[in-house]
Amino acid sequence: MEGISSVLLLFLLLLLGPAGHTAAQRCPRTCVCDNSRRHVACRHQNLTEVPPAIPEVSRLTQRLDLQGNQLKVIAPAAFQALPHLTHLDLRHCQVELVAEGAFRGLGRLLVLNLASNRLSALPQEALDGLGSLRRLELERNLLEELRPGAFGALGALVTLNLAHNALVYLPPMAFQGLLRTRGLQLAHNALSVLAPEALAGLPALRRLSLHHNELQALPGAALAQARGLARLELGHNPFTYAGEEDGLALPGLRELALDHGALQALDPRAFAHCPRLHTLDLRGNQLDTLPPLQGPGQLRRLRLQGNPLWCGCRARPLLEWLARARVRSDGACRGPRRLRGEALDALRPSDLRCPGDPAEDEDEDEDEEPAAARPRAPPGPAEEDGAAQPCPRACVCASASRHSGCEGRGLQAVPRGFPGDTQLLDLRRNRFPAVPRAAFPGLGRLVSLHLQHCGIAALEAGALAGLGSLLYLYLSDNQLSGLGAAALEGAPRLGYLYLERNRFLQVPGPALRALPRLFSLHLQDNAVERLAPGDLAGTQALRWLYLSGNRLTQVSPGALGPAPELEKLHLDRNQLREVPTGALEGLPALRELQLSGNPLRALRDGAFRPVGGSLQHLFLNSSGLEQVSPGAFSGLGPRLQSLHLQKNQLQALPALPGLSQLELVDLSGNPFRCDCQLLPLHRWLTGLNLRVGATCAAPPSARGQRVKAAVAVFEACPSWASRKAKRMPSARRARVKGRRRGADKFHVVLDLGKDPLLPSSNAQARLLTASTLGWAQGGSEKEPLIRPQAEGEQFYRRSKAWDECDSSSRCQLTLVCMDLRQACAHERHGARSVPARELLEL
Repeated sequence: MEGISSVLLLFLLLLLGPAGHTAAQRCPRTCVCDNSRRHVACRHQNLTEVPPAIPEVSRLTQRLDLQGNQLKVIAPAAFQALPHLTHLDLRHCQVELVAEGAFRGLGRLLVLNLASNRLSALPQEALDGLGSLRRLELERNLLEELRPGAFGALGALVTLNLAHNALVYLPPMAFQGLLRTRGLQLAHNALSVLAPEALAGLPALRRLSLHHNELQALPGAALAQARGLARLELGHNPFTYAGEEDGLALPGLRELALDHGALQALDPRAFAHCPRLHTLDLRGNQLDTLPPLQGPGQLRRLRLQGNPLWCGCRARPLLEWLARARVRSDGACRGPRRLRGEALDALRPSDLRCPGDPAEDEDEDEDEEPAAARPRAPPGPAEEDGAAQPCPRACVCASASRHSGCEGRGLQAVPRGFPGDTQLLDLRRNRFPAVPRAAFPGLGRLVSLHLQHCGIAALEAGALAGLGSLLYLYLSDNQLSGLGAAALEGAPRLGYLYLERNRFLQVPGPALRALPRLFSLHLQDNAVERLAPGDLAGTQALRWLYLSGNRLTQVSPGALGPAPELEKLHLDRNQLREVPTGALEGLPALRELQLSGNPLRALRDGAFRPVGGSLQHLFLNSSGLEQVSPGAFSGLGPRLQSLHLQKNQLQALPALPGLSQLELVDLSGNPFRCDCQLLPLHRWLTGLNLRVGATCAAPPSARGQRVKAAVAVFEACPSWASRKAKRMPSARRARVKGRRRGADKFHVVLDLGKDPLLPSSNAQARLLTASTLGWAQGGSEKEPLIRPQAEGEQFYRRSKAWDECDSSSRCQLTLVCMDLRQACAHERHGARSVPARELLEL
């Protein structure tokens, strides 16, 4: 028994006391290592790469501080030797490039700080592998653009900070994949345009900061995508007017900051669609009067300090409304003279007099009273700093931001004469039936061209001639039904083409051949019926293809072949009746496949086998699925991270043991019948540390219960008892002389409480066991020697059981004993959970 005590003591010391084991480990001479806290700091050491000599405790290091070095490039898998890292500080490291896959292997990282570096772009997949990241700091870099999907791998991110960069516009779906992000910081950039869907994909967003930008009007259409916003900061933008036509509709908004701008007038219904607005900050604008506001019935605080308020009789309605609605306000009168400096909330309506009022002092200078407030259009070129440079009439050309715009001016032809250094040209909401040849002369530096909602029916050959720097072309919401072969010539660098909500009947393949660098093609909500071979010829650089909301009934084999680098394929909301398996051949990089909203009804065996080696996210929700063959997901292996099967008609579903790396499974909204046919699924779900949303619809006795928890239903199945017996062999006393290989496996539950130092996965626990105690025999991927448990459930290799140990759960280890000396421990204590100290007494 003394031998057993020694072995168990060694094991517990390994788990509970790594500080003692690592104290003697050598620390890199440029670093300071605090082994007891698992911190390593290598600050301001002029390092040009991540220190290669992190001690052996690196596998348990949780915080690494490298700020103030000269790393410049973060190479692929630079931190793969630090799998337990939770905090990584790379501030002030002169980082210019983050390579694709730089952070792979950091699945536990919670905070990544890349602030105050020299990043000008984020490559695709630069942030891959950070599925647990909660906070990302990117402020004070040189970012000029955001590629849609750059943050797609950060599904757990709560806070994203992009302040103090050089962003000039936000493209659609810029933050796609940030399903849990609650705070987004975009202050101190040069944003003047937000695409209508720029904030789509942020369902949890509660706080948005856009102050200190170049927005000239409330971006209502974009903000409407973030309907859950509670706080919106838009101060220090050059707004001159806000009205209901701006389209600000945020039903949950509580705080709105429009301070220190250029507001001269406010429409009474500017915030009519923000019914829960509680605090409105209008400090430091140019408001001389304010009408009673209609709509925000819960408004309680109105901040008006720093405005030149005129407290004449025209302000009576405002004062009466403030009293009636019980709104607290601040601010002071600029005039008339007798009220100058008086606090607005100290006045009564009777104190406000009009010129010529008999009670008014004869000496009062009422000539100072301004004209009645009225909506003011955005300033013309004569009012801008661009007055000295060329700018078409009725347009605005801002030299500081290099943006030019004529949005919504009723123009019937594309204007000419914009400054030659213009980078963003906004011509939205005009009426151009056609865009003629060479329509944009002298704009060789143009990067982004906005032509949405212009009624364009034709793009003539050579219309884009001379636009050699153009990256983004927005032609959404027009009348285009086709594009000629030469329509897109002249813009060879074009990477993002937006053609959604037009009248296309087929993919404009001939025109796309002029775009060898096309990265993302948006054809959503058109009338395309078929994707045929040749439609994508010449798009060898294409990574994202969006065909959602068309009339597709067929995707022919070979149709996608010209785009071998394709990563995202969205075919949702079409008329496909089966998975286009043949068309998926030759797509080795496909990571995301959207098929939701098609009338699929059934999935046949091997439906996704061609992309089994690469697919990470599969969407099959709302597809009318009634049957899933046992081999439907065969070939989809460890790379698949999310599987969406919600809102179908599934009554049964086979177990999916091959999908071992799943981080998200959604089975909600299916009418599962919880009978013996569903027992394999129940067992599989029991082994997942995931919430899947699967509930029983039948039999009536189980209706509403979670499939995972409906044990009483499945206990009646014939195979239940035999499986249970295999999993929990009866303890028996056995006299054995010496050790014997192949002995029965006995289970001892080792209750180690809430200790955060426990192994984080079976793989680590098995490694620790094999390397330190010599219990390797019998261990395998399916039967690890140590099996983590929490809250009575079994977890497998990618379990996050130890991350989730908190005040409501306890962490346990189940030792699968491989020799009968350890079986004695099981015999003495049975299958119950025993404190570690009791085992040490054996």
